[in-house]
Amino acid sequence: MSTEETAKEIQLSILGMRCAGCVSAIESALAAVEGVSSVSVNFADHTATIKGQVNPDVLKQAAQEAGYDAAVMEGFEDPSEQEEQELQRYRSLMKKAAVAGIFGALLMVAEHFSWLPEIGSATGQWFWPELALLTLAILIYSGWHFYSGAIKSLSQKQANMDTLIALGTGSAWLYSCIVIDYADTLPTLAKHAYFEAAVVILAFINLGSGLETLARGKTSSAIRQLIGLQPRTARVIRNAEEMDIPIEQVGLGDILRVRPGEKIAVDGILLEGHSTVNEAMLTGEAIPVEKTIGSEVVAGTINQTGSFLFKATRIGRDTALAQIVASVRLAQNSKPEIARLADKISSVFVPTVLVISALTFLIWYVFGPEPSLGYAFVTSMTVLVIACPCALGLATPISVMVAVGRAAQSGILIRKGDALQTAGKLSCIILDKTGTVTEGKPMVSSIVAIDDYSEDQILLWAASLESGSEHPLAAAIVTAAANKHLSLDKTQGFLAIPGFGVMATINDQHILFGNKALMETKNIKMARYNNKLEKLSALGQTPMLLAVNDKIVGIIAVSDPIKKDSALAVQQLKDLGLRIIMVTGDNQITAHAIAKQAGISEVRAQVLPQDKAAVVLELQQQGEIVGMVGDGINDAPALAQANVGMAIGTGTDVAIESADIVILQGSLLKIPEIISLSKATVINIKQNLMGAFFYNTISIPIAAGLLYPLFGILLNPMIAGAAMALSSVTVVTNANRLRWI
Repeated sequence: MSTEETAKEIQLSILGMRCAGCVSAIESALAAVEGVSSVSVNFADHTATIKGQVNPDVLKQAAQEAGYDAAVMEGFEDPSEQEEQELQRYRSLMKKAAVAGIFGALLMVAEHFSWLPEIGSATGQWFWPELALLTLAILIYSGWHFYSGAIKSLSQKQANMDTLIALGTGSAWLYSCIVIDYADTLPTLAKHAYFEAAVVILAFINLGSGLETLARGKTSSAIRQLIGLQPRTARVIRNAEEMDIPIEQVGLGDILRVRPGEKIAVDGILLEGHSTVNEAMLTGEAIPVEKTIGSEVVAGTINQTGSFLFKATRIGRDTALAQIVASVRLAQNSKPEIARLADKISSVFVPTVLVISALTFLIWYVFGPEPSLGYAFVTSMTVLVIACPCALGLATPISVMVAVGRAAQSGILIRKGDALQTAGKLSCIILDKTGTVTEGKPMVSSIVAIDDYSEDQILLWAASLESGSEHPLAAAIVTAAANKHLSLDKTQGFLAIPGFGVMATINDQHILFGNKALMETKNIKMARYNNKLEKLSALGQTPMLLAVNDKIVGIIAVSDPIKKDSALAVQQLKDLGLRIIMVTGDNQITAHAIAKQAGISEVRAQVLPQDKAAVVLELQQQGEIVGMVGDGINDAPALAQANVGMAIGTGTDVAIESADIVILQGSLLKIPEIISLSKATVINIKQNLMGAFFYNTISIPIAAGLLYPLFGILLNPMIAGAAMALSSVTVVTNANRLRWI
């Protein structure tokens, strides 16, 4: 068995991530584990996706050795438990911010009104050492998570946000202690302690982290809502008794009862009863769907008025709901191309800042005014504090998370981050006909009986032949016969000829049923019927000929009406400046008739499924950025070839591996919605990146004292801490605007 066949995907929840620098540290630690083939860490929701043949416990250990706690994420962990953890983290950060902030504010007020004794004075000799110890206690309480993180990072030969904060606040405290101890040897201007700066910096950073945690929690609301759809219990029938059992104990083949207003526990097939089911949270479609015997029902959807029994066909992680959650998580953790630039910059950013801070210290110490040591210390500390790359690391993943979650709530599963970025750049959309532009539910629209044969006889022969076929048109003919209560005849020597039709012997008569090409290959005369065939085709119907003993005896036309919103969707796509092409295996006349109804002017007809990918490639070679919309099964090669493959699926068919995006309901109106969301997301990401780049590009030189020689302006380290925290909160808040598109 190959590695690919046995490779599995593991999701870890990572605790202790505080900046973009943590991403590269965790990815390096996890990638070094034997058996890991790929690692993707998402800073926005603090998760890691690992692929390979590896024990989850080994991965957790590797993360812990790198300085981070980790837990394996299951398919349906309790969302309330995760929310409680986030809430506890938020409260803890706010308490630490409050303690440091109150203490720092009191010190600032006391210094402002000169209530504190002078350093080096008789009173100051006992006061300032006591204050240093009290400040150290505050730093440990409010900032220990930063200091421990910095130590662990150093042991891994890494540098991250914790490193910058620990160096900035730690050096402020240490410098202040040196000032106290050597007050007699320092110039008067250098006799200044920065205890208040150290604690206020921690107050601002903890406050910013808390607000970021609160805002970031909103980005995962889509997943929490989806997980929340899963009921905790199910009512099963065992040994002729109905009983409520935990959802984990439901097995395949179990018979379940669903009462009015209840959530459906697992996927299954309705066996008895009749009802309507609200599938809005899965498909985005508000109108309840009627369910009768044989209908599929999906876990998490809500039964309306009726009561029914159904048989469980998918349970646990195999349900449509579980697959949707997995797809959303996969997309939220995937990195579009634009994110890789930010990751590369973030990985070298912290070491670069350390170098800039050291150079700043040296320049001020050598060339700065007196007290040069004081100026050198303040400026280098300010550089360390203001340069934390949190905003840069959050810029892309936070926007992707919000956009993917927003799409999921509309019944759109974006499976790959790159698709989210590329969809807005599409120049050409290829639409499959059956099931995409049309309903995909063909029905017999007309029967033409020739000579003395009756319509029922023609339909009986055709249905008898097609009962052995899996073609969509065959189902329409068999259904039409069933509706007329016709008893089908037995066939002998059945043979399906792909692309042409079927043939068999019924009651010693050789019968052919198929398209015009089939009759021509069998040399059956049919010239007199060409006009009739063309008229039917011009109406958007697909005519098929029935021949008995090499003589045409009837024509059956099947039509697949276009969806009610296809024409509107096509017009919206045209308004976006897109080239629309319908590609189908149907004949030219029928294809053009359907295209005309939908408002599509460009058509490629009689294209076999395996040749659709060649059409996509041809357009790409012409410079088009192609989006392919199909049913995800016979269009798989074309979906894979397209720049963005979009599969029209249903709530029970979401695992379409060939598609980048899955539309759970059949509406083409979701395509312009995807494109609009893509454009808005890319703009949002660029806003975040530009804001983060601009912030760091401007703030670091100012923190280093660039404006001092010209305007006498020197940035206070406390203001730097507030600005750093605010930048992250701004990025998260801007990304959350996507939730309201």
